[in-house]
Amino acid sequence: MSESKLIRGTLILTIGTYLSRILGMIYLFPFYALVGTLGGTLFSYGYGQYTIFLFISTLGFPLAVSKFVSKYNSLGDYYTGRRILKSGLIVMGVTGIVGFLTLYLLAPILAPVILGGETQGNSVKDVTMVIRMVSVALVIVPIMSLLRGFFQGYQSMGPTALSQVIEQVVRIVFLLSASFVIIKLLDGEVATAVGYSTFAAFIGALGGLVVLVWYWLKRKPYLDSLLETSKPQTAMTNKQMYKELLSYAGPFVFVGLAIPLYQYVDQFTFNRAMISTGKGLIAEELFGIVNFYVPKLVMIPVSLATAFSLTLVPTITASFTTKDFSLLRKQIDKTFQICILLVLPAVVGLSVLAYPIYGLFYEVSEVGGRILRWYAPVALLFSFFTITAAILQGINKQKMAVISLALGLLIKMAVNVPFIIWFGSIGSILATALGYTVSIAYSFWMISKHAKYRFTIFIRRSLFMTLLSAIMAVSIVFTNKILSFGFTYDEGKLYSLLVLLFTVPVGASIYLVLAYRSHLLDRLLGTHLEKVIRKIKRKKAVQS
Repeated sequence: MSESKLIRGTLILTIGTYLSRILGMIYLFPFYALVGTLGGTLFSYGYGQYTIFLFISTLGFPLAVSKFVSKYNSLGDYYTGRRILKSGLIVMGVTGIVGFLTLYLLAPILAPVILGGETQGNSVKDVTMVIRMVSVALVIVPIMSLLRGFFQGYQSMGPTALSQVIEQVVRIVFLLSASFVIIKLLDGEVATAVGYSTFAAFIGALGGLVVLVWYWLKRKPYLDSLLETSKPQTAMTNKQMYKELLSYAGPFVFVGLAIPLYQYVDQFTFNRAMISTGKGLIAEELFGIVNFYVPKLVMIPVSLATAFSLTLVPTITASFTTKDFSLLRKQIDKTFQICILLVLPAVVGLSVLAYPIYGLFYEVSEVGGRILRWYAPVALLFSFFTITAAILQGINKQKMAVISLALGLLIKMAVNVPFIIWFGSIGSILATALGYTVSIAYSFWMISKHAKYRFTIFIRRSLFMTLLSAIMAVSIVFTNKILSFGFTYDEGKLYSLLVLLFTVPVGASIYLVLAYRSHLLDRLLGTHLEKVIRKIKRKKAVQS
């Protein structure tokens, strides 16, 4: 795949993923106002279980199908990709139903374990109900995910991007409408509203599936025309085909579970550890902040890495399959650098402005702001883990991606409880950071070894981008200091908004200008950026 197509596909998926993430962040403001911190905690209990069972139900098939289809398309064999689509949809339908029934029946067993003992918050009955409500989505989401993987195998990111946005819009509209009606109009319980809010995952998935079916009907004539020009179908039985697919899929199950698994560890240990230190009264409230509200904000920059990883799987697979190792190393190098370019300043901004950001979206809170400040840097680790795992899978080193995750997860499990006991709620974040650091270090080692990749240029430019981010941070702090003579974020949501309206544009502008003047943007984003800037300059010249 050409470099321009790599960037174009990445941008399409990045925009779609980013819009989805932004929508997923914006709805939290009214949702928090309706259900509060404990309601958000209850919501996270249900979604935590759903996420784990979703990955198990999909068996890693969606991204594995993306890699499988990309491989055989690059060989000119379009028949094999269509075969895996037809049979894969049946498999996803079966595993989805099995996953739904399993989670639904296990809900009463999981609920008391999650709560960890006596708390002053949600009840076992409430947790059971919420888990059962969200479990219904497992019937349809695996099928939708497989269709996305198929389109991505053709390096077509539009269907995934649009379906993600529509799925999120439909989900949020139903979620907020149901919560408002139940709490404000019917004077119902918060637990009931949260239950219907989790059921919104099923409603949103229906919207996303409709988009994908529309794309399929629209593009089917073109896809059929490719079959007519296809090379003879690769001679392989269904057993051989699924054996190869499962060799790809297994690692995707584990690696895709990375963030949910880390949160899963917290679900079964956080409350219990806090209760053991005599903080049972605030355990659930802190858990909601650490495991639900703050990660929603932190995952905004992480979505950039998610977009890259989804694009990398088929493109790196194609380069590796055709043995174009020079292009492979260029793709790896550029991806690492662009990740730093975009994610690092976002992480720095989140950390420096943690208190007004948390105050704007939720409420002015010393605890919430402090947790966000500590959690923000972990976003960079999330991003690099996602990208390095995708690269290892793309160069057919899936087992090493699994080993990477396993090493980090073992560290998290070993130190999570003692860290929480020693450092309180921040301990959970420190344990997560340590686990991801170990995973990334191992992944870097394996990529260097098997892709013959050298980190020299990446390290040099990363240090330069760190300097730019530091200058940006200083400008934000300085601007905030000037504003403090008139008002501060802790005076309320409006003042938090004003702080952000002044500081964010200043910081972002300084970073972008420095990156542009140093030719960093041009080197990493290619000639496309230069063309856009020239057009803007010409328009300004004409207008003047």
